[in-house]
Amino acid sequence: MPGPRWSRGGRTLSARLLVGHIGVLLLAGLIGFFLWARAARGELDDQYEQRALAIAEAAASSPQIRSALATGQPAAVQSLAQDIARSTGASYVVVMDRNGVRYSHPTPELIGRPVEEPVVALDGRQHMGIDLGSLGRSANGKAPVFGPGGSVIGEVSAGVVETEIASKAGDELTSLAIYLAVAIAVGVGAATLLTRQLKRQTFGLELDEIAALLQEREATLHGIREGVVAIDPRGRFSLVNDQAHHLLGTTPGDLGRAVADVLPDGDLRELLTGGGEATDQLVLRDGRFLVASRMRVTHGGRDLGSVVTLRDRTELEGALRELDEVRSLTDALRAQQHEFSNRMHVMSGLLEMRRYHEAIGYATEIEGATSGLAAELESTIENPRVVALLVAKMTVARERGVAMAVDTASRVVLDDVAADAVVSILGNLIDNAIDAVTGSVTSKEVPAVSVRLAQGSRELVIDVVDTGPGIPAGMGGSIFTGGWSTKTAAEGRARGIGLALVRQLVDQLGGAVEVREGKGARFRVSIPCVPAGARP
Repeated sequence: MPGPRWSRGGRTLSARLLVGHIGVLLLAGLIGFFLWARAARGELDDQYEQRALAIAEAAASSPQIRSALATGQPAAVQSLAQDIARSTGASYVVVMDRNGVRYSHPTPELIGRPVEEPVVALDGRQHMGIDLGSLGRSANGKAPVFGPGGSVIGEVSAGVVETEIASKAGDELTSLAIYLAVAIAVGVGAATLLTRQLKRQTFGLELDEIAALLQEREATLHGIREGVVAIDPRGRFSLVNDQAHHLLGTTPGDLGRAVADVLPDGDLRELLTGGGEATDQLVLRDGRFLVASRMRVTHGGRDLGSVVTLRDRTELEGALRELDEVRSLTDALRAQQHEFSNRMHVMSGLLEMRRYHEAIGYATEIEGATSGLAAELESTIENPRVVALLVAKMTVARERGVAMAVDTASRVVLDDVAADAVVSILGNLIDNAIDAVTGSVTSKEVPAVSVRLAQGSRELVIDVVDTGPGIPAGMGGSIFTGGWSTKTAAEGRARGIGLALVRQLVDQLGGAVEVREGKGARFRVSIPCVPAGARP
């Protein structure tokens, strides 16, 4: 695991997210606390104003206070107002006449002195509000005092000072503060868990590093000539670069889709969706030779899927196969040269011995043997390409000490287009058979390969049988998989292509391939008669 990474500002992404979450929670909490405190304070002011008005109305309806104001005798009003204030919990109860002269006051020195503000209750209605009087800020209620005739003869002002309201508000705000603190603590815990989860999902990378990795990935993946495919744990395409789209025949719209829904059943789909790892496995895809490698990807104990790389070996394998054909032709020419040299030595000896009639007879015999094989094949196979292939393979087999026989059980008629597929199928099967019997038989056995072609009204049947070690039991279904071979891999050369190509050609022609397991391999290819001009 890489060590801790730091952002340009000195903080990791998770730390910045955590600080941001905490800042948002604190800001939201403070704003909510302020708004709630303001609303609670306004509600408390309303409640205490209503309470002060009720106290003022009760005092204004007192007979003693009404009588004192009517007669102008304030002596008993102070003690009565103080009793009312103590019994109701009011901070003060002030009684005054129409002219604003105080009959009672918490400060005795102010009794008999007029108030600074006008007497508002002279209109005969109750009044509430916040009073900024001599005792400080208070919730105040004012009620008129009516005389015997129903006229307003004075006013009672009752109030609760700020300290009591603030004490009540403080109790409620303390409960709110505790609630907000708990909510913020829970939010911080949740934010910490979220940032840790995000850190795990981003593997500890910072935003600028993620952006740089994305740019590097895009430049790298779409710039290389190898195909790169990433498959998630559920078997879906998660990444496909341009070269892989070209090789697989997929489109960018296939990202996120299951591999089984995009690719047909076959070796390539099994490779992409299989478990474990695979190295340099050969697969065929639409006539292309692909070398694929699969690697499982895990991080922190988590399965992230697999990455498959695809290398297009079509041109290289085509060049190597052409080189093999040239080598086969060279071997055939070398074998013919040896035979021709030997025959020329015989002819030269006969001529030196002046046995001219025997020389002429020997030349006639050579000419008949040489042309007889090709003439025999041409009499039953009406395609020079197939005949030329069989003659060349028989010459190579003879040079390598292998007895090769060709049996044409019926007339075979192929046009040049259909013959191309037949030549590829025959060439691969015969080459494999010759390789299998060369050096694999005992001194008592003669290495032999037999080829049989039979064409009916509906299908062409090709049989290739050899006397080699054969196909191991249980491997009949695996030998047509790309990369399967009994031969040692050559330097820079993939093995196991021939039989895979045979199966692909036969499948494209709508035919079938059968193989016999055990000693002495036998391959039977059955393909429908190819219409003229059809190209597999």
